[in-house]
Amino acid sequence: MTSSNFEFIEALAQIARDKNISVDTLLDALANALVAAYKRLPNSAEEAVVTIDPDSGDIRVYGQELDEDGNVLREWDDTPKDFGRIAAQTAKQVIMQRIREAERDLKYEEYAGREGNIVTGIIQQSDNRYTLLDLGKVEALLPQAEQVPFERYEHNARLKAYIVEIRKTSKGPQIVVSRSHPGLIHQLFVLEVPEIASGVVELKAIAREPGHRTKIAVFSNDSNVDPVGACVGARGARVRMVTNELRGEKIDIVPYSDDPAEFVQRALQPAKVREVILDEETGTATVIVNDFQLSLAIGKEGQNARLAARLTGWRIDIKSESQLADEASTWAEGEWVEDESGNMVWQPADGSDAVTAEEWSQGAEEPGSGEKDQVNQDEDIEPGQAKGSEKGANEEEGT
Repeated sequence: MTSSNFEFIEALAQIARDKNISVDTLLDALANALVAAYKRLPNSAEEAVVTIDPDSGDIRVYGQELDEDGNVLREWDDTPKDFGRIAAQTAKQVIMQRIREAERDLKYEEYAGREGNIVTGIIQQSDNRYTLLDLGKVEALLPQAEQVPFERYEHNARLKAYIVEIRKTSKGPQIVVSRSHPGLIHQLFVLEVPEIASGVVELKAIAREPGHRTKIAVFSNDSNVDPVGACVGARGARVRMVTNELRGEKIDIVPYSDDPAEFVQRALQPAKVREVILDEETGTATVIVNDFQLSLAIGKEGQNARLAARLTGWRIDIKSESQLADEASTWAEGEWVEDESGNMVWQPADGSDAVTAEEWSQGAEEPGSGEKDQVNQDEDIEPGQAKGSEKGANEEEGT
């Protein structure tokens, strides 16, 4: 063993330790590179292998003759005289390349499978397309589509973000993060609320309009633990930490319920709901509120109703008591019209089947006492008379 070979192996081992790369990986990469370097030399064998003794550092090139199946028929030592110089140059290139590759792989492995986690980074660069976050060993990309509208990202400020994707590229892992994803809300509460981290309290649903308002539905697996109180914290300390991280985004915390009607009612908080009527065929929940609660239930630009619908999965139709009463009176109304046969029929305003004058006079339908008294005061009225009565009434209105 020459001193140069010994130094080479020692240097290789030191690099392997520093960069957390196995010595065998480096030796295999170097051997493959040396084969390529050997084949560029004149009079080199078509097939060859390079061996590197891991103890002595001795490097040998063996030319090979293979049969059609790739089996070795003959092998001979074909190490060039000046191959040490070539090996040194090649080793430097290979080691640097393998170090870069190994570091990229280690960085990727460190973050692989961490989609859905929160990372904290320092804002390095921001423009109209994306913002870069320095996470320490790697940088994360915050695309414009994942940013919160009107949220400013100042240079060197610390920022928490939600990992949505990790891509493996030739330059290393590319980590894509988000500030607008609902998962950011979930993970922030996991950090602030021990009951959620331990599984005692669950976040059943999240509905978010980034930068404006979020609703979350929480449930407790322990009857002794109030899920809303656990998330709010003493004097609102826990939810305030989340709100501060979201730069003032409002958060409504409502208790989850397996009863859809009750869940819809709770989701519309802070509005007080009088009644919820569910139509499972259409997936619509008709919500009745007092007149003075209507604007609160709908929210500014419909935000409260929108978020409640996303949280519960029901289409929500909010009506005040006055609107409900008006609709009920409208359904009882109608008008006399001429059908295809020229007969007068009563057409209810709700679009249901028309009623003939005979059925009307027999009381088969009672669309509205006011209309019946005005148009048909005589129960024995004939269809022609009803037509004349309406005509006269129209002419009188026109004068």
